[in-house]
Amino acid sequence: MPSSPEDTAEHTERDQRTDRTEHAEHAERTGPTSPADPLDSLVLHTTDNGVSWITLNRPEAMNAVTWDQRERVIALLADASADPAVRAVVLTATGRGFCAGADLRGSPATGSSAPGTRAPGDRIPGDVARTIRLGAQRLIAAVLDCEKPVIAAVNGTAAGIGAHLAFACDLVLAAESAKFIEVFVRRGLVPDGGGAYLLPRLIGPQRAKELMFFGDSLPATDAERLGLVNRVVPDEELAATARAWAERLAEGPTRSIALTKQLVNASLESDRATAFAAEAMAQEINMTTHDANEGVAGFMERRAPKYRGR
Repeated sequence: MPSSPEDTAEHTERDQRTDRTEHAEHAERTGPTSPADPLDSLVLHTTDNGVSWITLNRPEAMNAVTWDQRERVIALLADASADPAVRAVVLTATGRGFCAGADLRGSPATGSSAPGTRAPGDRIPGDVARTIRLGAQRLIAAVLDCEKPVIAAVNGTAAGIGAHLAFACDLVLAAESAKFIEVFVRRGLVPDGGGAYLLPRLIGPQRAKELMFFGDSLPATDAERLGLVNRVVPDEELAATARAWAERLAEGPTRSIALTKQLVNASLESDRATAFAAEAMAQEINMTTHDANEGVAGFMERRAPKYRGR
């Protein structure tokens, strides 16, 4: 497996020509940002019709995410939150894998920025926990905290942190060939990247333990049945379905959707009084937006509202 973006740039350019999904072709047409930067070929990015498309592009490594890729995805999600022109996000990948987990071999060697990459005999107490907090957990939090709705378009295998990356998204579309694997137990590891936080909230503790204790491969259709996936579609329809969903969200009341996302994400950790108070305050804040007033005006005037995302 390549150890750095520089080592894989030549292979990635070839794979972009021969193993590109429908969205990656779209990204090539509209142009990724700063093509001179090799990292931009490993995480493709375009914005089209109010949708930010973030595409992992290391198909030869099943899109195992490197330190550099992770930091770029986190930055792009933060940019999406701050950019009023972005009203929805799609997270997807090229090739046969959505994300096969973390590739720590692409991490900086310095102890201060990636202490968990020290040789096992050189580690000091706190290294591993610090690496998880600053790495996988930051990535998952970036998805959960993004102020725009995030759709996962899972094109293939999602394993370990890759599965959690999909489960953290607000909506999950999966190709028929996709599968999800809680691979940690196969390596004698504890699930990280928010797995033990996300799964019980999505499917309950008993089902979560079954997936995490055994580490079996979960086909997309079974993931849909359990409630981990919103919809399974034929592989060739995944990109088009993701585009249709994302553009529909991008035409909606963006701030209302953002506040709704915050309320739902917090609901399982709130008592009734706290949840009700948060709901009332969210509606108070929302009524200061253009879109809320436009929605009411459209209803009163019996016309379709025209939302601006503000």
